[in-house]
Amino acid sequence: MPKNKFYITTSIAYTNASPHIGFALELIQADTIARYQRFSGKDVFFLTGTDEHGQKVVKAAENAKKKLEEFTDEISSQFKKLKDVLNLSNDDFIRTTDKTRHWPVVQDIWLKLRENGDIYKKKYQGLYCVGCEAFITKKDLIEGKCKIHQKEPEMIEEENYFFKLSKYSEEIEEKIEKNEVKITPAERKNEILSFIRQGLEDVSFSRPRKDLKWGIPVPDDDSQTIYVWADALANYLSALGYPNGEKFKDYWPPDIQFIGKDILRFHAVIWLGILLSLKLELPKNIFIHGYLTSGGQKMSKSLGNVVDPFELVKKYGTDSVRYFLLREIPSAEDGDFSYEKFEERYNADLAKGLGNLTARVLTLAKNIKPVKEKFEKETEKVKNNLKKSLEVPKFNEALVSIWGLIGACDRYIEEERPWEVKENQKEVIGNLLFALNEIAGLIRPFLPETSEKILKQIKIQKSEPLFPRL
Repeated sequence: MPKNKFYITTSIAYTNASPHIGFALELIQADTIARYQRFSGKDVFFLTGTDEHGQKVVKAAENAKKKLEEFTDEISSQFKKLKDVLNLSNDDFIRTTDKTRHWPVVQDIWLKLRENGDIYKKKYQGLYCVGCEAFITKKDLIEGKCKIHQKEPEMIEEENYFFKLSKYSEEIEEKIEKNEVKITPAERKNEILSFIRQGLEDVSFSRPRKDLKWGIPVPDDDSQTIYVWADALANYLSALGYPNGEKFKDYWPPDIQFIGKDILRFHAVIWLGILLSLKLELPKNIFIHGYLTSGGQKMSKSLGNVVDPFELVKKYGTDSVRYFLLREIPSAEDGDFSYEKFEERYNADLAKGLGNLTARVLTLAKNIKPVKEKFEKETEKVKNNLKKSLEVPKFNEALVSIWGLIGACDRYIEEERPWEVKENQKEVIGNLLFALNEIAGLIRPFLPETSEKILKQIKIQKSEPLFPRL
């Protein structure tokens, strides 16, 4: 395994509806880390994809009056288009309906879990939430409804295969407690440890095929369909060609996995249980972002308050959307989206801030060379802040630090007034050119397109508007 490798994943998006801006937040966060690690010299493999099996997808396809294959192809292709729309640098896109790459790996994992004595069959009666695609307990309910989807679960009685999750309870707790699997932020670590300490129960790992045909059949028993989460979590392995693929040998285990807080239990409990049974190394870091809210309510397809990332980018541009989500939304907390907030942030930080600074400097920069005397120490300080912030990661803090440098440049211009005081113009603009060049480098992981534009404008010493005022 090469020492400089870096494997980064997002959760895979559920194909029951078109993409919304909440998932775009996760993709952009992960992409920023992937780009930063590449610029730091790491050999990065960045994975995303779509989760296409399960009851929710069946119901969505029925409602759309489309065949399942047609429906999932259509929705998955929309998620795939986000690569261009959001300027993502992912190396692969995995689909759980891929019968060549994904299905054989899921069935191989199932057989290994069974060989290890961790799969057994039993009759079961329990509450099933279609939204979660999971059996839940009464402690997961608020006033009789699932606390995530605000719907009453169904009471289901059936004979299923179960995974012996309880067997790994102590080991999972220990790995998380000792930060062998780092759960970020700390409040999510505490939340999951509290859940584990209540005692982990074995988890249903299949559904009768008569009730759920849309999924991967259990090997040697096609009367059962593999549980959608056992299928979905395997994507992190199947995309690398587990167990013998070169990518698997090179990149496993994940250095960081980005997920939303509603799927924490699946990733920090069931996923770790599967990996322990398979005797594989565990992910080093699971980073959990919050919800994107709209008017204080969680943005979700079921509530109908989603914002379309395609429309948002069309209206404001890719880097404006990337900037807002990374700067305005606290990295691991909930954050509210509104068009008013978006436009305020755009005008203040992008049009008046970065865009205006670039224009002011390059208007006076004819045949002047960069000088690093004035801003060298300050840029080094920002680089150190950036490194610390992105290790956590705290994207908003990283951007505050860079915009602090932009503010320092603006103050320097106002003090020196190079458009009036001709004798110091060369020195002042030289200092500002150095700072602007450094700023362009610093924003590369966050705003890749803008970074390229600024560097190009410095080279030809000609200014073109980056962010016209709204």
